[in-house]
Amino acid sequence: MIALAVAAVVILYLIFVYNGLVKARQVKEEAWSGIDVQLKRRADLIPNLIETVKGYAAHEKGTLEAIVELRNKAQAVPAGDVAGRAAAEGMLSQALAKLFALAEAYPDLKANQNFAELQQSLEDIEDEVQMSRRYYNGAARDLNVKVESFPSNLVAGPFGFSKAAYFEITNEADRAVPTVKF
Repeated sequence: MIALAVAAVVILYLIFVYNGLVKARQVKEEAWSGIDVQLKRRADLIPNLIETVKGYAAHEKGTLEAIVELRNKAQAVPAGDVAGRAAAEGMLSQALAKLFALAEAYPDLKANQNFAELQQSLEDIEDEVQMSRRYYNGAARDLNVKVESFPSNLVAGPFGFSKAAYFEITNEADRAVPTVKF
């Protein structure tokens, strides 16, 4: 009778731990979806921004083409490759910063209402990406703690739960403020 009660408690505990791991994984996936949505919004905005700038800075064609190429590379990263997406998006962010630095050299472009609205929209999206990244990294941290800590790690391993990658910039050059020379 006691052995049956102990077995029931152990089984209930395993169910509780398993459900906690499932919940943590789902929160992490939902958080990644939030990042993905914001990055998609940013990617959709970039062509409009490029077209607006083209009319004012035709001789900056190389910068504009690099941004388009980096946008396409970021979009091509497989959905589950968090580290790859983070690296690609970091390079794209750096290129966009160069674009906005270029805009400083073109007073007419800076004064253009369409450009100003696009720039503000992009800044708003960047803020949303930052919030989404923090939320995702928190969800990844919570899942990782459950996957690694005892005794939930005894359940995580056999049921295929694994650590989640953080969405972070790994290349120190991507963190640097871009330099623009005219």
